[in-house]
Formats: sequence, C-alpha cells, structure tokens
Amino acid sequence: MTDHESGRPPATAPAGVRLRPAGPADAEAVARVFLESRAAAMPYLPRVHSDADTLAWFTHVVLPTSTGVWVAEQEGEGGEVLGFAVLAGGDELDHLYLRPDSLRRGIGSRLLAEVRGAAGGGLSLYVFQRNAAARAFYERHGFTAVAYDDGARNEENEPDVLYRWVP
Repeated sequence: MTDHESGRPPATAPAGVRLRPAGPADAEAVARVFLESRAAAMPYLPRVHSDADTLAWFTHVVLPTSTGVWVAEQEGEGGEVLGFAVLAGGDELDHLYLRPDSLRRGIGSRLLAEVRGAAGGGLSLYVFQRNAAARAFYERHGFTAVAYDDGARNEENEPDVLYRWVP
C-alpha cells in the first residue's frame, strides 16, 4: 500500500516493529543482518571479508560516517534488529538489508520511506544484476535502472545496476 501523492509506503512501521536511528551499540546486530541477508539472498557472491572485518567496517566506517543509519527492530524490551538502511552522501541508499525471516512484512518499504524522507530529494543505489528480488523491490518503489556495470566497480566483481529515484 502506498500514499497516492508521494508513492511512498505508509508512515508507520508494520505492527510490532519500530524504526530508530542506529547507534554504535547496533554494530554487531547490523553486521549480523548484513551477513545473514547476503548469504541467503546472494549465495553466489564471494566472501571477500571475514565476519570480524565486516563488524569492524560497520563499527568504524559505516555507522560513524554515513549521513544516516536506521534499524528496524522488534518492539519490546531487547527487541531484535530485523533490518537496517544506510544513507550515504545525502542521496545514495548505500545499504538496505533485512533478516531472511523478516522479508515481505513491509519492513523494507518502511526503511526505504525513512531514507527517502531523510534524503529530501532523489536517491541512487546499486544492486547486483543477479539480485532479481531486490531489483523487483526497487522497481516497485519507482526506481529506474539507468546504467549497467560489468562489476569492475565493486569488490565482488559482480555486475551491477545503478538505479535512480526522483520524487
């Protein structure tokens, strides 16, 4: 369901899920979601970093230097992180990942709406060409493929697609 004027999902998170800005204490949960999601959705990707290096990257690079990072978590005391989104440079959706057991609950749509609101304008993002589910998600949300790459620009050397969304 979307708001007909903006094309965005409704402003509330799915029942039982809340969104909030991520902080340093979220690094481990965010790294775990990232690793689990990639393993489940893209088993063809090479593992180019250890789990420890991935955690260090989220701790020392992603969380402190991104324009914004949000987590979706189960409501209640000690709520588990179900997904996260990262806005970089003010107009690039750098990451949007969900735990494999949290797909198709509206959580990704809500995280995307949060990033759109924070960006205040258009967004760009890269998706691996073989990630059909992610490509379909972004296309449903109004993103358009504008360029295709042979994989030379990313660590995995996996061909990707540049998508753009303009409000």
